[in-house]
This record gives sequence, C-alpha cells and structure tokens, in this order.
Amino acid sequence: MNRIDRLTAILVQLQGKKIVKAQEIADRFSISLRTVYRDVKALTEAGVPIGAEAGTGYYIVDGYHLPPVMFNRTEAAALLTGEKLMEQHSDHSNRQQFSSAMQKIRAVLRGSDKDFLESLDENIAVLRSPREESQFPNRFLSDIQDALARQRVLSIEYYSFYSDSVSRREVEPIGIFHMNSSWHLIGYCRLRKDYRDFRADRIKSLSLTDQGFDKSARITLQQYISNEFQSDPDQPILIRVQFRHDIARWLGDQKYHFGMVQEKTEEDYVEITFMHNSLSYFSRWMLMMGNRATVVEPEDLKVLMRQHLEELRGHLS
Repeated sequence: MNRIDRLTAILVQLQGKKIVKAQEIADRFSISLRTVYRDVKALTEAGVPIGAEAGTGYYIVDGYHLPPVMFNRTEAAALLTGEKLMEQHSDHSNRQQFSSAMQKIRAVLRGSDKDFLESLDENIAVLRSPREESQFPNRFLSDIQDALARQRVLSIEYYSFYSDSVSRREVEPIGIFHMNSSWHLIGYCRLRKDYRDFRADRIKSLSLTDQGFDKSARITLQQYISNEFQSDPDQPILIRVQFRHDIARWLGDQKYHFGMVQEKTEEDYVEITFMHNSLSYFSRWMLMMGNRATVVEPEDLKVLMRQHLEELRGHLS
C-alpha cells in the first residue's frame, strides 16, 4: 500500500472509532509507531482536525466529516459474501438490518461495479442443514446489541430444554457469540446469581428495561469464553454417551458440532462416541439431556456434571 492510500485508510479508521490508539494503527498497517506519528502529522498539516490524548490515542474533532466513502469491487464482493452468511447464520432482526445496509452500498457503487456484484450474486451460496420450524421468534439480536452498547438489563422469557419449562429472567448482558449454528447470549442472570449461556433461538420474548448495570463489575466476554473453553486444541478428549432413542432423534446436527466420530444403535439406547476439546462446555450440553443420556466415559465428565448439579441445587435452595 502506498502512502497516499495508507493516509486515507488511517483517516477512515479514525472516523470509525471515538479513540484510536497509535498501536492499533501500527498493527493494522504493519508499520512502526514512528511512521504512525509521521502519518498523523501529515494529516494534521493537510487540515484534518486530529486531537490527541496522552496515553489514550487519537480522535477526530467533532464536526469533521469525510466525503462519502466509495467501495472498490473487492470490498463490495466481501460485503456480499457477508450478506450471504448473515442470511443463514443470523436472526431475523440482523438479516433485515444487513440487507438494508447492502442496498445503500449497492446504490453508491459505480455502474461497472454494480454489474460485477450482480453477476457474482448468482454464484455464491451458503448452505446449512435443514431445521424444523421453531416456535421461537428468533429476532432479538438487534435488541441484545443495543443493551450491550448501552449497558441495559434485559428482561427475557427463556425456554429451558433441561426442565422443559419457561422462566422469566433479568439478565445483565456481557456479550454474544456464534457457535454450533446458534447465537448465544452470555449474561449475569439475576435469578440464578451467576453467569449463564442463553441460546438466542430459545428466547420467547425479550425487552430492554430502564435499569442500567455496572459493566466493570462483571467479567468480559473474552474472559467467559476463556474460562469455558480452556483446553488444548491438540489434545481432544474421547467421550462416550448413551442416549435414549427419543433424545437421540432430537440431536440432529448437534452431534456433529460436538465432534461425533462413531454411532452405534442398540435395543435400549444409541451410543455415540465424541472427540471434544472442552469437558466444561460438553458437560453443560449433557445437562440439557436430563436422565435421557448416560455418560459412559470419561470419569472427569461425570464429576464435572455433578459439580454443575450441586451449584444449581445451591441456587434453587
């Protein structure tokens, strides 16, 4: 990338965040901090009002705006791919918002780039395994994102597969992540007084309350993920579970996401062998099965599930 293009890209980066650290710019463009300082100085000498806070970073003075940004065809193609992924791996609210954004992007493309995108559109597909029609709305991601940004408590009605019941919860959201074809809301549950993983497609209703919460008093999403998935990816664990036939039919493609390597059907159960990296995460999935699944091995998984049950009993007592 030549310097003119880099200066323009730095300006766009500064416009995209309230504060941008010099190290962030250096990492993005693989340049030294000294080069960052020279580039920022060049932008200020060209009349761009850039402020700086010692030990914090750079910012664009309020009131300054770039002219409309033009996308090149490779950037537009990347966004088109993102739209295809959103159609299959997001909920109704985010799909609508992303589709609306893509219409605006298409509107500012040059004629030849529009033709390029239209021809490409027909040749990209994202497929997913068919699922049964869900009884849940699956349209709350936009509201969850709003609550995360504004630190607002969520009031939700949530279906628990383990107890086959719906309960009302007040949740302090700390983040969302996508895994196993589902979005997960991670938050501090005020009812259980602990952190919980709520599948977004099992939320029956959701509303933002006027209650705020102190985000600094809770762990971060990165800390939660690290705690739940801390394991050696090069050392997967062999797990054998016997499922009753009624629950085995329900598993669908979930068993592949949890690392199924072998399945054997017996008269009273279906035995499935998995290779998985996190006993902690696997154990929480097993708890959902109740008495319809029996862990054969390893013993560590049984111990972990007993611990989870003791914690749950303590919360309910």
